[in-house]
Amino acid sequence: MRQPPHESRLPGPRRRARALAPLAQRQRGVALLIAILLVALGTMVAAAMAYHNAMTARRTIADFSYDQALLITEGVEDYSAYGLWLVHKNDPNVTYPAQGWDQPLNESPAPGVSVQASLEDLQGRFNLNDLIESKGNGVTANLTALTVFQRLLAMVGLQPKWAEDVVNWIDTSPTPLFAQAASDSQYLEMAPPYYEPNRPITSTSELLALPGFGRERFEKIAPYITALPVGTTLNLCSASPIVLDAFLGHREYSVDPHRFARDREAAGGCFPSLKEFQTAFSNMLPAGAFGGASTTWTQIEPLIGDESSYFRLSTFVSAGSTEFAFYSLLYQDDGDDGKVLTVLRSDTPN
Repeated sequence: MRQPPHESRLPGPRRRARALAPLAQRQRGVALLIAILLVALGTMVAAAMAYHNAMTARRTIADFSYDQALLITEGVEDYSAYGLWLVHKNDPNVTYPAQGWDQPLNESPAPGVSVQASLEDLQGRFNLNDLIESKGNGVTANLTALTVFQRLLAMVGLQPKWAEDVVNWIDTSPTPLFAQAASDSQYLEMAPPYYEPNRPITSTSELLALPGFGRERFEKIAPYITALPVGTTLNLCSASPIVLDAFLGHREYSVDPHRFARDREAAGGCFPSLKEFQTAFSNMLPAGAFGGASTTWTQIEPLIGDESSYFRLSTFVSAGSTEFAFYSLLYQDDGDDGKVLTVLRSDTPN
């Protein structure tokens, strides 16, 4: 083929250069693309390093804040233990709110740090583990405590049948103590399946594992129950009106909670006392105002008292923009020394 006149007149090197021009343009395009990719890769690496450094700094700050909050909590525990020891030293035979241990703490121990703390007598609640006999190796239900818990459930708007489910949850008997209550076969149908623990409850939130119980029911009963060692008695001096009436079998103190609070404050000591509670108990209807089984004073008396050994310390620490919550279970020896120990610490109340 004949070349165009103007091409034929070009010197040989210039013809080769023009022929190679498209290839050079393609090479420059590839080089530009590689440069863009390198810049993008470098930006990604720099961003990843910056993010990693920022996260490391935040984790370090969080760890420091947590350690600081934990140390403050331990200090509040020691402070509370000392206060309980002083109360026990001055009044060793009875425990009641007017002694001052229930006064809230609100302090700022360091710049930018605030602490709020309060003590609650857990023996002012119904002890779920009392549903089994303390001397029966966990194979016998405490029918009196069962009746009390059924009343308590009814008072907060729940069905009394849940009490039997709780007994079957904690008893160590190889066969269910109550045939109508939830059994292993029902638990094995859950997703995921599980067995009943057949041991005392360690956290009241275990009730959420009962088939169909649910969060809504738990929120209703949670303020009135606790999980303490089997045989731990109720302290009348710090129990709520609803819990007291569950032991009475009829509404006495919960009819007017505001009046009850005023009477307890005005008493300046234990209210109701064992004698006052027995007097109120004598007004109980033969079958109980809530229906179901009746109870006698002889049956109720071993479950109640006016002393406490278990307290829950709720501590809330704010450090900068971070907040921490700790819940400590304090045990006070009821001996002469009244020593107080922290036996459990958790970040949830139940």
